Amino acid sequence: MKKAGVLSILFVVVLVAVAVIAQAQLPKKVPRIGYLSPTGDPQTPGHQVEAFRRGLRDLGYTEGKNILVEYRYVEGISDRTPSIVAELVQLKVDVLVVPTLSSIQAAKQATKTIPIVMVTTQDPVATGLVDSLAHPGANITGLTRLTRDLSGKRLELLREVVPRISRVGILWNSDSPGVSVGFKEYEAAAHALKIPFQSLEIRGRNPDLEGAFQAASKERANALITARDPVLNRYQKQIADLAIKNRLASMFEGSDFVEAGGLMSYSSSDTDSFRRAAVYVDKILKGAKPADLPVEQPTKFELIINLKTAKQISLTIPPNVLVRADRVIK
Repeated sequence: MKKAGVLSILFVVVLVAVAVIAQAQLPKKVPRIGYLSPTGDPQTPGHQVEAFRRGLRDLGYTEGKNILVEYRYVEGISDRTPSIVAELVQLKVDVLVVPTLSSIQAAKQATKTIPIVMVTTQDPVATGLVDSLAHPGANITGLTRLTRDLSGKRLELLREVVPRISRVGILWNSDSPGVSVGFKEYEAAAHALKIPFQSLEIRGRNPDLEGAFQAASKERANALITARDPVLNRYQKQIADLAIKNRLASMFEGSDFVEAGGLMSYSSSDTDSFRRAAVYVDKILKGAKPADLPVEQPTKFELIINLKTAKQISLTIPPNVLVRADRVIK
């Protein structure tokens, strides 16, 4: 009996050891991220996606090895957003990364459990996305880029560059709820600065950009501001070329438009914002709750100027503006 008891104990020990070894050999679950991009496409993802990828790499993640990212692209068709978000939710991703107001709202409606990292141009408290910046609540956190808060500053910069500004055309997509808020901000800022302005409203997936610029020319506008959205993001080069053709000093809400030939942009850094989004993903994967992660605001804004474009429209950038530029494209 004594010998049998020892053998029983040894048998149990062996079983436990085998179970421990087997558990150790089980592959760890690779986290899956859902990323909805308002710009680019699978072949040319764009600098926002690249910045997010760089942020992941900096934190030790290698796509396909210790993290999986499901990229989806709106490609200018905004009404696809809810179905794309629903698809990512059905994949049971561990975190959703969503950079537009419509995609954040769609994600908020689609899931109460999957953590959502936003990169928004809006005030997330005013738009009802979070309870407060310090304590977001629920399953949403991330970054606000304060894009809408910079409307007045962009108009001031345009007036510095074009002292005899006659009229500013504001190019915007009236089908986009977030951009409608943006247009109202520009309208209020233009009134406050006593700068005549003109609404250049476009609609649909294939906007009549030629018609909008003809309307600006008819009203003798000599400056342009574009309120970006997923539709107009697809036409960066065409918008920049039309501005040059019509000799309009153009101001944009992101450096990518200037790289496409626009004159100027003033905004928070795309690279910093989307790199920081990866930091939020990392914290959540390590156990942090979105409700406890404060929403970040940018601390630095970039003025980008394209001198080649200035030359094409015979515009001299004042030295006091040029010296403030964070980057000059020649």
